Amino acid sequence: MPRVELDLETPVPPDRIVAALTDFTDRRPDIWPGISRSWYEVYSVGDRSADIREGTGGKRSSIWAKEHYDWSTPGLVTWTVRESGFCAPGSFGSAKVDPTDGGGSKVHITWQREPTTAMAKLISWFIKATNGMPVASSFKRGLARVERQQAGAG
Repeated sequence: MPRVELDLETPVPPDRIVAALTDFTDRRPDIWPGISRSWYEVYSVGDRSADIREGTGGKRSSIWAKEHYDWSTPGLVTWTVRESGFCAPGSFGSAKVDPTDGGGSKVHITWQREPTTAMAKLISWFIKATNGMPVASSFKRGLARVERQQAGAG
């Protein structure tokens, strides 16, 4: 199962990062650039978990997943695939968010997906070969949006 791990830092405090990762309102696609509005659907949201569908591209795209989000462990958000057009159930991603000395956050991302289609295998190979560059890029863009929101609120 292809797996990459990477670390990112941001001046945004951990609680704001976890809040952005667990924001299942209609703002979610505005925060996280890898989520297309056409695929985004919320099935349920609880105090520490949610079931949603996310994807990228148009409705004919096979890059989508119904995922179970869990944030019952403080500072850790994990999303596990239940059903998908590109990867096997049980595939997952996670973000461990820890404080830094300066009041910001270090985000440790684990991306582990078992591709099920030829296109997904190619994408997974590229992600693995580039040490997670597409995953990191998407997260960096989302974190930059959260930083801008924080700057506007402060």
